[in-house]
Amino acid sequence: MNYPRISALKGVEAFRSHIASLKIDLNCDDEIITGPKGPLSWQYRFCGKNIGNRFCIHPMEGWDATRDGKASDFTRRRWSKFGESGAKLVWGGEAFAVTEKGKANPNQLIVSDENRSSIAELRQILLDSHLEKMGRVDDLFLGLQLTHSGRFCKPFRKDKMEPAILYHHPLLDSKFGIDESYPVLNDGEIQVIIDNYIYAAKIAWELGYDFVDIKHCHGYLGHEFLSAHRRSGRFGGSFENRTRFLREIVSGIRAEVPQLVIGVRLSAFDKLPFKPDPKGGDSKKLGKGIPEFFDKSSIYEYGFGLNKSDPLEIDLSETMLFLALLEKLDIRLVNISCGSPYYNPHIQRPALFPPSDGYQPPEDPLVGVARQINVVSALKSTFPNICFVGSGYSYLQEFLPYVGQRLISTEQVDFIGLGRMILSYPDLPRDVISNGEMKRKLICRTFSDCTTAPRNGIISGCFPLDKFYKNLEQAKELRDLKSGKSR
Repeated sequence: MNYPRISALKGVEAFRSHIASLKIDLNCDDEIITGPKGPLSWQYRFCGKNIGNRFCIHPMEGWDATRDGKASDFTRRRWSKFGESGAKLVWGGEAFAVTEKGKANPNQLIVSDENRSSIAELRQILLDSHLEKMGRVDDLFLGLQLTHSGRFCKPFRKDKMEPAILYHHPLLDSKFGIDESYPVLNDGEIQVIIDNYIYAAKIAWELGYDFVDIKHCHGYLGHEFLSAHRRSGRFGGSFENRTRFLREIVSGIRAEVPQLVIGVRLSAFDKLPFKPDPKGGDSKKLGKGIPEFFDKSSIYEYGFGLNKSDPLEIDLSETMLFLALLEKLDIRLVNISCGSPYYNPHIQRPALFPPSDGYQPPEDPLVGVARQINVVSALKSTFPNICFVGSGYSYLQEFLPYVGQRLISTEQVDFIGLGRMILSYPDLPRDVISNGEMKRKLICRTFSDCTTAPRNGIISGCFPLDKFYKNLEQAKELRDLKSGKSR
């Protein structure tokens, strides 16, 4: 597991040599083209608007809102940084729960009438900081990601899961302590959640947001619908039933606010849950990731975008059906991710250093980056009229703009999505577009502290590289946790 560190690769040729040694399909340019002629600076025409460049800010939860779902000073600071970044597509800033019981943590933002002023304030903070740095906001496209955390709800206590499940998953139930007698959501409860999404979208429109995302990724509720093969009734079994949740939300939004643009962030493929190899670690180090046991003589009916006979293999047949459905619904804004940070983080978020509840990477993380890039490329070639945002780029580190520029110029993706990289380096889009360079001391090295912290009830942020977080009391708490001084 001694994979070469990206930071040790000196120059593009060394990066290419490493790619060649891995035998993966991943290409990059030799130099960055700055200014308006650079592919990363190209405008993108969408819904009658010119989006000003090809960088997108992914939604990220900070675990730092107030208990009633309003923005805190931490939240406001983060949204100001999103605006300063210069990225012209902002995918919600972070996930907003559509109901209190659907929160992933007690300090998640909530869309509600009571929180209107806070949601409006965040939008204005982002617009003001963007205007100050970029000089204009008419080419900025800003949305809200709407979510219900489903199986991973922790609405009231950081240490207590209160899952809302659609079916019993034999591996995830065991992994997260869900008893076989635990009730699944009934159709009436699902209808209430659908109504919550529609009302939240109406609020977003009334407050001036350009679009909403109906989240279908990372094992949360929307994503779980897509794998509800074993559920009976209107919301499970057939592909038509498993997409009814999305279709009814879209129909309701179009009836209430027909002008509002709708997007979807989608886990395009999944794989088996992974766990640390109990034979490969020690008291201070997690073992390498290995898949949970699956009897290969049976059919795995608990995933989406995977081979039911071999759930470690990708199968995009239903993913293609889903994207065709989105086109039919006139949804042309799609953000592609994969897997889940809760049960196979190396698939979803390639990193050299695992979070505290994860495992050592079972592959060179560049393999995971290439996997996501190539899936998005395949989807884009099949659906050229959909605007695709790609994910999983942070592990590229110094070479992110070289790869991103190649992907944009060859029309393999439309926007380069930035998540945890923006926490450590919010000025990255502006620096790349203006100077063609990145500041090495700010580049995310995938230490995973921004995940380890919230997994242990601490706010999320870049504790290693952001001086603001580094000097907080929570930084000491995190260090003590990682060193074993506190549990």
